[in-house]
Amino acid sequence: MSHFTTIKTQIRNGKILHQTLQQLNYVVETNSIVRGYQGIQTKGDYVIKRQNGYDIGYIKNGEVYEAVADFWGVDLQKEFIQQINQTYASNVVKDYAQQKGYEIESQETLEDGSVRLVMAGWV
Repeated sequence: MSHFTTIKTQIRNGKILHQTLQQLNYVVETNSIVRGYQGIQTKGDYVIKRQNGYDIGYIKNGEVYEAVADFWGVDLQKEFIQQINQTYASNVVKDYAQQKGYEIESQETLEDGSVRLVMAGWV
């Protein structure tokens, strides 16, 4: 019986997902095995390897990546997903802005945890 749980996300860009995971200091393997309870495994496109043997993976499903893990062995499900989603969203905005010629002047994390980006560009 599998303990793996899949969490739907709005993550679409694998390159920015990989960058985000590394930015948050996770050890990430691409096209690797996600390990769970009693050696149960599944394949992941991006896998955060954890010392306790309960990895967290992202698997592309159609246009989006889904998070998959045996969350019985992963303590911080809600906080983990929120941190990844917020950092990913910030990175997507910065990437898009830079593609359009804007420069990031400053980035600030507010008390409520939201991120304020200040960008400048010529019109």
